[in-house]
Amino acid sequence: MIDEVQFDETRWRNFWTYYKGLTHQQKALETLRQHILKADPCLLTDGAEWVEQFRTPVETQESYAQTISAAGIQLIKDFEGLELTSYYCPSGVLTIGYGSTGQHVFPGQTITEQEADKLLRRDLERFEDAVRGLTAVALTQGEFDALVSFCFNCGVGAYEHSTLRRRLNAGDDKPYVFKLELPRWVNGPNGPLAGLVRRREAEIALALS
Repeated sequence: MIDEVQFDETRWRNFWTYYKGLTHQQKALETLRQHILKADPCLLTDGAEWVEQFRTPVETQESYAQTISAAGIQLIKDFEGLELTSYYCPSGVLTIGYGSTGQHVFPGQTITEQEADKLLRRDLERFEDAVRGLTAVALTQGEFDALVSFCFNCGVGAYEHSTLRRRLNAGDDKPYVFKLELPRWVNGPNGPLAGLVRRREAEIALALS
């Protein structure tokens, strides 16, 4: 009798999708192969019925996003706006370009639009890494873009500790989670902000595209 808690279907699918190629997954795959060989060696032959039934050409297999797309970058640009001269944001942080902050920004600094694009691309790498590292389910391009935009706007910590992330990782229906959870992140000090409402709506539309 097996006493261990078994994977449900969603967690089983997520394991083989999200962790594809990692060392511990390869060990799990080898263990599974050994058990199958003991049960019925014919199951692992090239002509096995299940292999023929579910064989999928590589070029038609579904792929999942790992980097933000042009559509995701454009959404961020549209909502961040472009400033070619450094300024202090409402929080008192020196900012330039498409919301870029850090030690590379100084008072009176001016840049070109091309330099702003390079800064944005560099900044986005951190948020792409965060979404990949914190999300335990496979994401479509639109879903990945929406989460990168959310992290860019609200911060990695906000996503890490959010119900949005927890529900996605739990295997809840992704479109439902995006539609329910993203609108919770629209408030300023005195209630909902119109700009944040529009941004969350755009992120939802992108996630569901």
